[in-house]
Amino acid sequence: MSDTDHADRAAGWFGESFGGEPEGVWRAPGRANLIGEHTDYNGGWVLPFALDRGVTVAAARRGDGLLAVRSREAAGGPVTVPLATLAPGEVTGWAAYPAGVAWALRQAGHGLADGASLAIDADLPQGAGLSSSAALECAVVLALTGLSGLDLPRPDLAALARRAENDFVGVPSGIMDQSASLLCQAGHALLLDCLSGHTSAVPLDPAAAGLALLIVDTGARHALDDGRYALRRLECDRAAAALRVPCLREVGDAGAAAGLADPLLRRRARHVISENGRVLAAVALLRGGGLAGLGPVLNASHASLRDDFEISWPEADLAVDAAVAAGALGARMMGGGFGGSALALVPADDPAPTAAITAAFARHGWPPPRFLDAVPSTGARRLR
Repeated sequence: MSDTDHADRAAGWFGESFGGEPEGVWRAPGRANLIGEHTDYNGGWVLPFALDRGVTVAAARRGDGLLAVRSREAAGGPVTVPLATLAPGEVTGWAAYPAGVAWALRQAGHGLADGASLAIDADLPQGAGLSSSAALECAVVLALTGLSGLDLPRPDLAALARRAENDFVGVPSGIMDQSASLLCQAGHALLLDCLSGHTSAVPLDPAAAGLALLIVDTGARHALDDGRYALRRLECDRAAAALRVPCLREVGDAGAAAGLADPLLRRRARHVISENGRVLAAVALLRGGGLAGLGPVLNASHASLRDDFEISWPEADLAVDAAVAAGALGARMMGGGFGGSALALVPADDPAPTAAITAAFARHGWPPPRFLDAVPSTGARRLR
Protein backbone atom coordinates (compact mmCIF):
# COMPACT_ATOMS: atom_id res chain seq x y z
CA MET A 1 0.00 0.00 0.00
CA SER A 2 1.10 3.55 -0.67
CA ASP A 3 1.26 6.27 1.98
CA THR A 4 -1.93 7.71 0.50
CA ASP A 5 -3.69 4.37 0.86
CA HIS A 6 -2.53 4.00 4.47
CA ALA A 7 -3.72 7.54 5.26
CA ASP A 8 -7.12 7.01 3.63
CA ARG A 9 -7.64 3.70 5.41
CA ALA A 10 -6.74 5.15 8.82
CA ALA A 11 -8.87 8.26 8.26
CA GLY A 12 -11.83 6.05 7.38
CA TRP A 13 -11.28 4.03 10.55
CA PHE A 14 -11.18 7.29 12.54
CA GLY A 15 -14.52 8.34 11.09
CA GLU A 16 -16.05 4.96 11.91
CA SER A 17 -14.65 5.07 15.45
CA PHE A 18 -15.13 8.71 16.46
CA GLY A 19 -17.02 10.47 13.67
CA GLY A 20 -15.71 13.31 11.56
CA GLU A 21 -12.26 13.74 10.06
CA PRO A 22 -8.91 13.43 11.85
CA GLU A 23 -6.64 16.45 12.11
CA GLY A 24 -3.70 14.41 10.92
CA VAL A 25 -2.41 10.92 10.13
CA TRP A 26 0.98 9.57 11.16
CA ARG A 27 2.76 6.29 10.45
CA ALA A 28 5.69 4.50 12.08
CA PRO A 29 7.34 1.35 10.75
CA GLY A 30 8.27 -1.87 12.42
CA ARG A 31 11.87 -2.96 12.24
CA ALA A 32 14.05 -5.91 11.51
CA ASN A 33 17.33 -6.16 13.32
CA LEU A 34 20.04 -7.18 10.92
CA ILE A 35 22.48 -8.00 13.73
CA GLY A 36 22.94 -7.10 17.39
CA GLU A 37 20.46 -8.99 19.57
CA HIS A 38 20.17 -8.29 23.31
CA THR A 39 23.10 -5.89 23.08
CA ASP A 40 21.04 -2.70 23.39
CA TYR A 41 20.31 -2.82 27.12
CA ASN A 42 23.93 -3.86 27.65
CA GLY A 43 25.19 -0.56 26.21
CA GLY A 44 26.31 -2.20 22.98
CA TRP A 45 25.76 -1.73 19.25
CA VAL A 46 22.76 -2.70 17.15
CA LEU A 47 22.08 -2.53 13.42
CA PRO A 48 18.33 -2.44 12.70
CA PHE A 49 16.48 -1.22 9.62
CA ALA A 50 12.92 -0.03 9.12
CA LEU A 51 10.35 -2.16 7.31
CA ASP A 52 7.62 -1.13 4.91
CA ARG A 53 5.06 -2.56 7.38
CA GLY A 54 3.97 -0.51 10.36
CA VAL A 55 1.29 1.23 12.42
CA THR A 56 -0.81 4.19 11.27
CA VAL A 57 -2.57 6.57 13.67
CA ALA A 58 -5.29 9.03 12.69
CA ALA A 59 -5.84 11.57 15.45
CA ALA A 60 -7.74 14.67 16.53
CA ARG A 61 -7.99 16.79 19.67
CA ARG A 62 -11.00 16.30 21.92
CA GLY A 63 -11.30 19.22 24.34
CA ASP A 64 -12.46 17.17 27.34
CA GLY A 65 -9.12 16.02 28.80
CA LEU A 66 -9.66 12.40 27.81
CA LEU A 67 -7.50 10.06 25.78
CA ALA A 68 -9.61 7.73 23.63
CA VAL A 69 -7.88 4.99 21.63
CA ARG A 70 -9.34 2.38 19.34
CA SER A 71 -7.48 -0.25 17.31
CA ARG A 72 -8.78 -2.00 14.21
CA GLU A 73 -6.80 -5.05 15.36
CA ALA A 74 -8.47 -5.23 18.81
CA ALA A 75 -12.06 -6.15 19.50
CA GLY A 76 -14.41 -3.72 21.18
CA GLY A 77 -14.96 0.00 21.25
CA PRO A 78 -12.58 2.78 22.25
CA VAL A 79 -10.65 2.64 25.50
CA THR A 80 -11.06 6.00 27.22
CA VAL A 81 -9.00 7.32 30.14
CA PRO A 82 -8.59 10.75 31.77
CA LEU A 83 -5.18 12.24 31.06
CA ALA A 84 -4.96 14.12 34.36
CA THR A 85 -4.92 10.96 36.49
CA LEU A 86 -3.10 8.64 34.10
CA ALA A 87 -0.59 6.45 35.96
CA PRO A 88 1.22 3.13 35.47
CA GLY A 89 -1.01 0.15 36.18
CA GLU A 90 -4.27 1.91 35.28
CA VAL A 91 -4.35 0.68 31.68
CA THR A 92 -3.52 -2.86 30.59
CA GLY A 93 -3.33 -4.77 27.33
CA TRP A 94 -2.61 -3.14 23.98
CA ALA A 95 -4.06 0.23 25.11
CA ALA A 96 -1.27 0.58 27.70
CA TYR A 97 1.18 1.45 24.92
CA PRO A 98 -0.57 4.60 23.60
CA ALA A 99 -1.64 5.53 27.12
CA GLY A 100 1.96 5.16 28.25
CA VAL A 101 3.13 7.57 25.55
CA ALA A 102 0.61 10.18 26.73
CA TRP A 103 1.78 9.63 30.30
CA ALA A 104 5.45 9.95 29.34
CA LEU A 105 4.77 13.20 27.51
CA ARG A 106 2.95 14.62 30.51
CA GLN A 107 5.73 13.48 32.83
CA ALA A 108 8.18 15.39 30.61
CA GLY A 109 6.13 18.57 30.99
CA HIS A 110 4.13 18.45 27.77
CA GLY A 111 0.52 19.12 28.73
CA LEU A 112 -1.85 17.46 26.24
CA ALA A 113 -4.60 18.95 28.40
CA ASP A 114 -7.20 18.96 25.64
CA GLY A 115 -7.17 15.20 25.24
CA ALA A 116 -7.12 13.29 21.98
CA SER A 117 -8.87 10.59 19.98
CA LEU A 118 -6.61 8.07 18.26
CA ALA A 119 -7.71 5.53 15.67
CA ILE A 120 -5.01 2.88 15.15
CA ASP A 121 -4.52 0.73 12.07
CA ALA A 122 -1.66 -1.67 11.37
CA ASP A 123 -0.28 -4.05 8.77
CA LEU A 124 2.51 -5.34 11.00
CA PRO A 125 2.09 -8.78 12.62
CA GLN A 126 1.99 -8.66 16.42
CA GLY A 127 4.27 -10.97 18.37
CA ALA A 128 6.41 -11.69 15.32
CA GLY A 129 9.51 -9.96 16.67
CA LEU A 130 9.08 -7.01 14.29
CA SER A 131 8.59 -4.43 17.03
CA SER A 132 4.89 -3.77 16.64
CA SER A 133 4.78 -2.24 20.14
CA ALA A 134 7.50 0.32 19.36
CA ALA A 135 5.85 1.15 16.02
CA LEU A 136 2.62 1.85 17.91
CA GLU A 137 4.44 3.99 20.48
CA CYS A 138 6.29 5.97 17.81
CA ALA A 139 3.20 6.61 15.68
CA VAL A 140 1.37 7.79 18.80
CA VAL A 141 4.18 10.04 19.99
CA LEU A 142 4.27 11.72 16.57
CA ALA A 143 0.49 12.10 16.60
CA LEU A 144 0.27 13.56 20.10
CA THR A 145 3.17 15.96 19.64
CA GLY A 146 1.80 16.92 16.22
CA LEU A 147 -1.62 17.71 17.66
CA SER A 148 0.04 19.81 20.38
CA GLY A 149 2.30 21.70 18.00
CA LEU A 150 5.44 20.31 19.64
CA ASP A 151 8.60 19.98 17.56
CA LEU A 152 10.85 17.66 19.56
CA PRO A 153 14.07 16.09 18.24
CA ARG A 154 13.64 12.51 17.07
CA PRO A 155 16.05 11.07 19.68
CA ASP A 156 13.95 12.74 22.39
CA LEU A 157 10.80 11.20 20.93
CA ALA A 158 12.47 7.79 20.96
CA ALA A 159 13.38 8.25 24.61
CA LEU A 160 9.79 9.19 25.48
CA ALA A 161 8.43 6.16 23.63
CA ARG A 162 10.92 3.92 25.41
CA ARG A 163 9.89 5.38 28.77
CA ALA A 164 6.30 4.49 27.97
CA GLU A 165 7.31 0.88 27.40
CA ASN A 166 9.70 0.65 30.35
CA ASP A 167 7.93 2.60 33.07
CA PHE A 168 4.25 2.47 32.11
CA VAL A 169 3.85 -0.91 30.40
CA GLY A 170 6.64 -2.50 32.45
CA VAL A 171 8.78 -4.06 29.71
CA PRO A 172 12.51 -3.41 30.40
CA SER A 173 13.47 -2.99 26.74
CA GLY A 174 16.36 -0.99 25.32
CA ILE A 175 16.22 1.99 22.97
CA MET A 176 16.82 0.11 19.70
CA ASP A 177 13.25 -0.41 18.49
CA GLN A 178 12.07 3.15 19.01
CA SER A 179 15.26 4.58 17.50
CA ALA A 180 14.92 2.38 14.42
CA SER A 181 11.29 3.35 13.90
CA LEU A 182 11.98 7.07 14.19
CA LEU A 183 15.48 7.47 12.72
CA CYS A 184 15.94 4.96 9.90
CA GLN A 185 16.40 5.96 6.26
CA ALA A 186 15.35 4.06 3.16
CA GLY A 187 18.14 1.93 1.73
CA HIS A 188 20.10 1.97 4.98
CA ALA A 189 20.44 0.27 8.33
CA LEU A 190 20.93 2.32 11.49
CA LEU A 191 24.08 1.79 13.52
CA LEU A 192 23.13 2.74 17.05
CA ASP A 193 25.63 3.00 19.87
CA CYS A 194 23.34 2.31 22.81
CA LEU A 195 25.90 3.63 25.30
CA SER A 196 26.43 7.08 23.76
CA GLY A 197 23.23 7.33 21.74
CA HIS A 198 25.22 8.14 18.62
CA THR A 199 23.68 6.96 15.33
CA SER A 200 24.89 6.70 11.76
CA ALA A 201 23.38 5.40 8.53
CA VAL A 202 24.94 2.30 6.98
CA PRO A 203 24.17 1.41 3.33
CA LEU A 204 21.95 -1.64 3.02
CA ASP A 205 20.71 -2.35 -0.49
CA PRO A 206 20.29 -6.10 -0.95
CA ALA A 207 18.67 -5.76 -4.38
CA ALA A 208 21.76 -4.04 -5.78
CA ALA A 209 23.80 -7.10 -4.76
CA GLY A 210 21.34 -9.55 -6.30
CA LEU A 211 20.16 -10.56 -2.83
CA ALA A 212 17.12 -10.19 -0.61
CA LEU A 213 16.41 -10.18 3.10
CA LEU A 214 13.62 -12.59 3.93
CA ILE A 215 11.66 -12.51 7.17
CA VAL A 216 10.16 -15.82 8.24
CA ASP A 217 7.27 -15.33 10.64
CA THR A 218 7.37 -18.71 12.36
CA GLY A 219 3.91 -18.33 13.87
CA ALA A 220 5.24 -18.95 17.38
CA ARG A 221 4.14 -15.89 19.30
CA HIS A 222 6.13 -14.23 22.03
CA ALA A 223 5.49 -11.56 24.66
CA LEU A 224 8.26 -9.43 26.08
CA ASP A 225 6.32 -8.97 29.30
CA ASP A 226 6.22 -12.69 30.18
CA GLY A 227 9.30 -12.41 32.43
CA ARG A 228 11.89 -14.28 30.35
CA TYR A 229 13.18 -11.14 28.64
CA ALA A 230 13.54 -9.42 32.02
CA LEU A 231 15.38 -12.47 33.36
CA ARG A 232 17.97 -12.29 30.58
CA ARG A 233 18.52 -8.63 31.36
CA LEU A 234 19.01 -9.43 35.04
CA GLU A 235 21.50 -12.17 34.16
CA CYS A 236 23.48 -9.72 32.03
CA ASP A 237 23.53 -7.23 34.89
CA ARG A 238 24.82 -9.95 37.20
CA ALA A 239 27.51 -10.91 34.71
CA ALA A 240 28.62 -7.29 34.37
CA ALA A 241 28.81 -6.92 38.14
CA ALA A 242 30.88 -10.10 38.41
CA LEU A 243 33.25 -8.72 35.78
CA ARG A 244 33.36 -5.39 37.66
CA VAL A 245 32.14 -3.26 34.75
CA PRO A 246 29.08 -0.98 34.51
CA CYS A 247 27.76 -2.93 31.51
CA LEU A 248 28.94 -5.72 29.23
CA ARG A 249 29.74 -3.22 26.47
CA GLU A 250 32.84 -2.35 28.50
CA VAL A 251 34.25 -5.84 27.88
CA GLY A 252 35.85 -6.02 24.44
CA ASP A 253 37.19 -9.58 24.48
CA ALA A 254 34.74 -12.50 24.56
CA GLY A 255 37.46 -14.54 26.25
CA ALA A 256 36.99 -12.44 29.38
CA ALA A 257 33.71 -14.25 30.00
CA ALA A 258 35.71 -17.40 30.70
CA GLY A 259 36.66 -15.86 34.04
CA LEU A 260 33.08 -16.03 35.31
CA ALA A 261 32.58 -18.86 37.80
CA ASP A 262 28.86 -19.27 37.07
CA PRO A 263 28.51 -21.16 33.75
CA LEU A 264 25.14 -19.58 33.02
CA LEU A 265 26.51 -16.05 33.43
CA ARG A 266 29.54 -17.08 31.40
CA ARG A 267 27.30 -18.03 28.47
CA ARG A 268 25.19 -14.87 28.71
CA ALA A 269 28.24 -12.62 28.77
CA ARG A 270 29.94 -14.51 25.95
CA HIS A 271 26.93 -13.94 23.71
CA VAL A 272 26.69 -10.21 24.36
CA ILE A 273 30.42 -9.56 23.97
CA SER A 274 30.71 -11.62 20.78
CA GLU A 275 27.51 -10.15 19.34
CA ASN A 276 28.92 -6.64 19.71
CA GLY A 277 31.89 -7.80 17.65
CA ARG A 278 29.55 -9.21 15.01
CA VAL A 279 27.74 -5.87 14.69
CA LEU A 280 31.00 -4.05 13.99
CA ALA A 281 32.05 -6.76 11.54
CA ALA A 282 28.73 -6.40 9.71
CA VAL A 283 29.13 -2.62 9.48
CA ALA A 284 32.59 -3.03 7.97
CA LEU A 285 31.21 -5.47 5.39
CA LEU A 286 28.32 -3.21 4.41
CA ARG A 287 30.42 -0.07 4.13
CA GLY A 288 32.88 -2.02 2.00
CA GLY A 289 30.18 -3.31 -0.33
CA GLY A 290 30.48 -6.85 0.98
CA LEU A 291 26.87 -7.72 1.84
CA ALA A 292 27.34 -11.24 0.47
CA GLY A 293 29.95 -11.85 3.18
CA LEU A 294 27.36 -11.27 5.91
CA GLY A 295 26.05 -14.84 5.82
CA PRO A 296 28.57 -16.41 8.23
CA VAL A 297 28.03 -13.49 10.64
CA LEU A 298 24.29 -14.19 10.71
CA ASN A 299 24.89 -17.90 11.24
CA ALA A 300 27.28 -17.24 14.13
CA SER A 301 24.74 -14.89 15.72
CA HIS A 302 22.04 -17.57 15.60
CA ALA A 303 24.30 -20.17 17.15
CA SER A 304 25.18 -17.77 19.96
CA LEU A 305 21.55 -16.83 20.61
CA ARG A 306 20.56 -20.50 20.59
CA ASP A 307 23.39 -21.95 22.68
CA ASP A 308 24.76 -19.15 24.87
CA PHE A 309 21.76 -16.88 25.34
CA GLU A 310 19.23 -19.73 25.08
CA ILE A 311 16.37 -17.75 23.63
CA SER A 312 15.76 -19.48 20.30
CA TRP A 313 12.81 -21.79 19.75
CA PRO A 314 12.23 -24.92 17.64
CA GLU A 315 10.51 -23.22 14.72
CA ALA A 316 13.32 -20.65 14.40
CA ASP A 317 16.02 -23.31 14.54
CA LEU A 318 14.26 -25.31 11.85
CA ALA A 319 13.72 -22.25 9.64
CA VAL A 320 17.38 -21.27 9.89
CA ASP A 321 18.65 -24.78 9.14
CA ALA A 322 16.27 -25.26 6.23
CA ALA A 323 17.05 -21.86 4.71
CA VAL A 324 20.82 -22.39 4.81
CA ALA A 325 20.53 -25.91 3.43
CA ALA A 326 18.46 -24.53 0.53
CA GLY A 327 20.96 -21.86 -0.46
CA ALA A 328 20.55 -18.96 1.93
CA LEU A 329 23.87 -17.23 2.55
CA GLY A 330 23.05 -17.04 6.25
CA ALA A 331 20.13 -16.84 8.66
CA ARG A 332 19.35 -16.25 12.31
CA MET A 333 16.53 -15.86 14.77
CA MET A 334 15.56 -12.26 15.34
CA GLY A 335 14.03 -10.26 18.16
CA GLY A 336 13.61 -10.80 21.87
CA GLY A 337 13.37 -14.57 21.53
CA PHE A 338 11.07 -17.45 22.51
CA GLY A 339 8.95 -16.86 19.41
CA GLY A 340 8.62 -14.50 16.50
CA SER A 341 10.63 -14.41 13.30
CA ALA A 342 13.86 -15.42 11.65
CA LEU A 343 15.83 -13.42 9.09
CA ALA A 344 17.59 -14.96 6.08
CA LEU A 345 19.91 -13.48 3.47
CA VAL A 346 18.93 -15.19 0.23
CA PRO A 347 19.57 -14.90 -3.52
CA ALA A 348 16.98 -12.59 -5.07
CA ASP A 349 14.01 -14.30 -6.75
CA ASP A 350 15.10 -17.74 -5.56
CA PRO A 351 12.08 -19.73 -4.32
CA ALA A 352 14.19 -22.55 -2.86
CA PRO A 353 14.60 -21.20 0.71
CA THR A 354 10.90 -20.44 1.18
CA ALA A 355 9.92 -23.80 -0.29
CA ALA A 356 12.38 -25.64 1.93
CA ILE A 357 11.22 -23.88 5.09
CA THR A 358 7.55 -24.50 4.26
CA ALA A 359 8.23 -28.18 3.59
CA ALA A 360 10.20 -28.54 6.83
CA PHE A 361 7.33 -27.04 8.83
CA ALA A 362 4.86 -29.39 7.13
CA ARG A 363 6.97 -32.42 8.04
CA HIS A 364 6.71 -31.37 11.70
CA GLY A 365 2.97 -30.84 11.45
CA TRP A 366 3.31 -27.11 12.13
CA PRO A 367 1.17 -24.41 10.50
CA PRO A 368 2.89 -22.91 7.46
CA PRO A 369 5.12 -19.90 8.17
CA ARG A 370 4.54 -16.50 6.61
CA PHE A 371 7.19 -14.72 4.57
CA LEU A 372 7.84 -11.00 4.27
CA ASP A 373 10.31 -9.30 1.98
CA ALA A 374 12.36 -7.05 4.27
CA VAL A 375 13.12 -3.95 2.20
CA PRO A 376 15.07 -1.30 4.17
CA SER A 377 12.55 1.54 4.29
CA THR A 378 11.98 5.05 5.60
CA GLY A 379 11.26 5.88 9.23
CA ALA A 380 8.22 7.39 10.97
CA ARG A 381 6.52 10.30 9.29
CA ARG A 382 3.35 12.34 8.93
CA LEU A 383 1.19 11.18 6.05
CA ARG A 384 -1.26 14.08 6.02
